[in-house]
Amino acid sequence: MYRYTEFDKAFVKSRAAQFRDQLKRWQSGQLSEDDFRPLRLQNGWYVQRHAPMLRVAVPYGELSSAQLRALARIAREYDTPTESVYRSAMEAQAKLGSTQLPTNTAHFTTRTNVQFNWIPLAKAADVMDLLASVDMHGIQTSGNCIRNISCDERAGVAVDEIADPRPFAELMRQWTTLHPEFAYLPRKFKIAVTGATDDRAATDWHDVGLRLVRNSSGDLGFRVSVGGGMGRTPMIATVLREFLPWNQIMNYIEAVVRVYNRYGRRDNKYKARIKILVKAEGQRYVADVEQEFRQIVELDGAPHTITQAELDRVTAAFVPPETVTETTWSPQADAPAVSDRFARWMRQNVAPHREPALRIVTLSFKRLGHAPGDASAEQLERLADLADRFSGGEARVTHSQNIVLPWVPASKLFALWEAASALGLASTNIGLMTDIIACPGGDFCALANARSIPVAQALAERYQDIDELDDIGDIDVHISGCINSCGHHHSGHIGVLGVDKDGKEWYQITLGGADGSQASGTAQPGKVIGPSFSAAEVPDAIEAILGTYRDLREHQEQGRYERFIETLRRVGLDPFKAAANGARNKDEVLA
Repeated sequence: MYRYTEFDKAFVKSRAAQFRDQLKRWQSGQLSEDDFRPLRLQNGWYVQRHAPMLRVAVPYGELSSAQLRALARIAREYDTPTESVYRSAMEAQAKLGSTQLPTNTAHFTTRTNVQFNWIPLAKAADVMDLLASVDMHGIQTSGNCIRNISCDERAGVAVDEIADPRPFAELMRQWTTLHPEFAYLPRKFKIAVTGATDDRAATDWHDVGLRLVRNSSGDLGFRVSVGGGMGRTPMIATVLREFLPWNQIMNYIEAVVRVYNRYGRRDNKYKARIKILVKAEGQRYVADVEQEFRQIVELDGAPHTITQAELDRVTAAFVPPETVTETTWSPQADAPAVSDRFARWMRQNVAPHREPALRIVTLSFKRLGHAPGDASAEQLERLADLADRFSGGEARVTHSQNIVLPWVPASKLFALWEAASALGLASTNIGLMTDIIACPGGDFCALANARSIPVAQALAERYQDIDELDDIGDIDVHISGCINSCGHHHSGHIGVLGVDKDGKEWYQITLGGADGSQASGTAQPGKVIGPSFSAAEVPDAIEAILGTYRDLREHQEQGRYERFIETLRRVGLDPFKAAANGARNKDEVLA
C-alpha cells in the first residue's frame, strides 16, 4: 500500500498543529463559533445529534495494521462521552423506545471512511496528532470540496482487473488536497475509480465515475461519467468520454469541475450538486467541458498531465507486502472443507486473487446486536493482528461496510477462519440478506428523520438461519435514515428510507435499485412501492417480498435459482408491491 513521503508526513502534521491552534483560540473566545465551524469541518469534525462526530479519511479504503491500532486507541481512549452528554442521549433514546448507544466504537462508512461519534471537541487536537502519527487525517471529509476518493476494495489484486486504479487515485488525492479551485465548490463532490470489469466501486452513482478501459489498440484510458448521485433526486451519471488517455485524466477532471464551479447553483443547496447541472444543461454542459478541456490542453499547456515517470514513481509504492512476495506456496487447492461452516465461509467470503497462491478474504462486520459497520476498540486491535498475521499488515474497508484482507495465502485460510471465528468476524453472510448497508441514522445523525440501526437489527434477527439465507441468495438491502442517502437505499435491490410524518418515524420501501456491479446489473434507482410503513411493519413487508420472490423465481442452469433482482426485473413490481402492502397493519397505514 502507499506510504507517505516526508512531504506528506510534514504536511499532515503541520495541519494537525494548525488545527490545535484554531481549537485553542476557539476555546479561549478568540474565534467565534461561526468562525470556528468551517475550520473544524475542513478537518472532519461535525457536531451531530448528541455529540461531535469525527470522520477520518481512508483514501481508496486501504488501512495498515498500524493505522488500525491507532483507530483502536482513538475508540478506546477518546470515543467516550462525558456522563452528562451520555445521560442526555439516553434520555432522548428512551423516548424513541431505544436505550442502547454504543461508545468506544469506530464506524465504517459506505465511502470507506471511518467515523467516531462521541469524541469531545476538547480532545480533538490530541486525536488529530495521533492520526497524523500514522499518516491519517480528516481533511476534506466534509465541506463543499472534492472528498475522499473511493475505489474498488479489490484494487490491485482482482482477477478481472484491467489495470490497478490505486496509483491514479493517489495522484488525484495529492492533486485535489487543498486545491484552491476545488475548495469552495457549489456542493460536495465525490469521485470513485475502478480498474476492473466488474464495477464494485459503484462509479455511476458518483459526481465523477472513472473506469479504466483499453481501446481497440490496447491503449489504457478512462471511461469518464459525470453527474451521478443519490439524495432527493437520484441520478445515474452521464458518460462524457468512452475513452480518455490515462495521462489526461486530471486535466479533464479540472475541466469538469471548473465548468461546475462556474455554473453550479449556489442559491439552493438541494439543487447545487453537479447532477442537477448536468441534467439541466445536457449536451451544453458536455460541450462546455470539452471546450474547457481544449483550452487547458492547448492554451494552458496541459499542466496536470501525468507523466510516465510520475505514474511509475507512485505505482512503485503499491508493490505487494514483503511478507507475501514469496513464491514458495504452490497453487494448491484450497484447504479442505473440514466442516460445513468452513465450506460455507470459503464459498461466500473468499474470492480468487490475481496471484494463484493467494486469496481475497472478506470479514463480515454485520453481526447480530451490532450496527452494520461498527467495530469496537478490541475488534480493531484484533483485526490489526489478523492483518499482520495473514495479509502482510494490510486491510481494506469496503463499500458495503465490511473489511477485506487482500493478501491471504491459500495455505492459511483455515487458520484465518479459526481466528476470525473466535472474534465473531467469520459470518458467512457476505452478499446475502443480512449483509445490510445502513447509515447511523437517527440514533446519531442530526439530519436523520428516522433510525436505521433498529430496522437493520430487526431484519438481522429475523434471518439468522444460514440455510434460509443461502436459499434466498444474493440480495442487496440498503437502509438510509433520511433523504441524504448515506445508506445508499436508492441502489439497493431492497431499499429502506426513513421519513418523518408528524414527528413519527416511517419508512418507504423501494425495489429494483442497482449499484452497477455484475451481480446487480446496470446502475439504476429503485422505485417506491407504496405508502410508508411503520418500523414494526418493515420486517413483515420485506418477508412478504422475499416470499413472493421464492414463489416466482425460476430454475436456471446448474440447478441454481435466478437471483432476486433477476426475478424482479422479469415479472415486474406489481406482485411484490401487493405482497408488501398485504403485510401492513391496516390500522397504521400512512396515506
